[in-house]
Amino acid sequence: MRRAAPLLLLATLAWASPQAAVAQEGEASVLVVKVDGSVDRTLAGYVGDALDDAEAEGATVVLQLDSAGTLDQDAVALATRIHDATVPVIVWVGPAPAKAQGAALLFMYSASLAAVSPGAGVGPLVPLDLAGADRLSPAEVRSLASSWVRERGRPTPVVFPGEPIPAQEALDGNIAQVAAVSITELLEGLDGRVVMTATGEITLRTRIAKSEGEDLVSVRFVDLGPVDRVLHAAASPTWIYVLLVLGLAALAFELTQPGFGFAGFSGAAMVALAVYGLTVVPFSWPGLIVLLAGIGLMTLDVLLRRLGIGTWLGLAAFVAGSLLIFGGGSDEIDPSRWLVGSFAVASLLYWGFGLTVAIQSRERITSTQKGLVGLVGETRGELKPDGPVFVKGTLWRGRSTDGPIAAGTRVRVRGVDGLILRVEAEPLAEPGDPAGTED
Repeated sequence: MRRAAPLLLLATLAWASPQAAVAQEGEASVLVVKVDGSVDRTLAGYVGDALDDAEAEGATVVLQLDSAGTLDQDAVALATRIHDATVPVIVWVGPAPAKAQGAALLFMYSASLAAVSPGAGVGPLVPLDLAGADRLSPAEVRSLASSWVRERGRPTPVVFPGEPIPAQEALDGNIAQVAAVSITELLEGLDGRVVMTATGEITLRTRIAKSEGEDLVSVRFVDLGPVDRVLHAAASPTWIYVLLVLGLAALAFELTQPGFGFAGFSGAAMVALAVYGLTVVPFSWPGLIVLLAGIGLMTLDVLLRRLGIGTWLGLAAFVAGSLLIFGGGSDEIDPSRWLVGSFAVASLLYWGFGLTVAIQSRERITSTQKGLVGLVGETRGELKPDGPVFVKGTLWRGRSTDGPIAAGTRVRVRGVDGLILRVEAEPLAEPGDPAGTED
């Protein structure tokens, strides 16, 4: 029996191995990975994880690309990861009007095969990184891309556009080999093609079965999760700027209020997202300091109840900081001049007039409320502990400080909490004693 066990195990493995190979041969899988926007830390990690998963599954990868390049990430390292993948990686720029610029175009050269949608745009190749963090010279980038194309056995010579070109020029210049309007059309056209990977030639099986008897191909679409999507959006310079200004505006509003409410919490959340974005995106410290100083000066003038020199200096600093904070980067990600101008006008109206009116209104209400302390009124309903109280010709919300109070009871105001009057029952006057009167 002991000798029979190893023989039985070998026989089982010998039978199971062909069966597993047949099963693997009978099933093909495609992983469609959506890459939308500048490739920041979050998106780069997501692409790397997707390639790892595809290699573990033996799946063909389709990178659905619409990007202007990386954002403070190593573009060459990420393109090399695509080039060195052990499974076919197809880069498709689509659907129209998608684009592939900088590092995104380098991905097309590094892939097993590149495709483009009619109406999409391709190029320029440099700069690779939108933050200006290129690690290679333009000549070195073109040399590297040429070597990758030759290794993959793709047609040469290859065009390296210095400006955006349409899809047909990308096909004519051997940047892309296939034209496809949609993922479905792309998978149909790729089926049966032989492409090169880091481990050798592979015949693509990507056609989705349309009738019984055809080989099954599993197609799975992946995208950023909800949290990563928020972090990816917050890593855009334009959104960082918007979140920072709106968040600080909400916090400034809270300074005009007696408590900390919804505006304060939402403002703190927006500022927190903006701070995260600043840890991902390169920015100018002097620009950020000038921007914050401008908002601080305008807020100070609000607290001083005036529209003075501080407001105008703050507005000038706000505009200067807005232009400087992300200066030096690509125009693709730099906040537009129209946005900065619109925010400047909105800031003048908000800090110069809106918050001043808000703080003056709050002071009038507070002054009126303080004048109610000590007055005598009457309950117009039972207080247990809250209920209606009539004081000085107005119906207020009252709150008993010493247990339930019946309707029709004379009460005296002992304090004010926001718009709620803290009251207590007025003792009955003794005969001959003067009763409290309502002012």
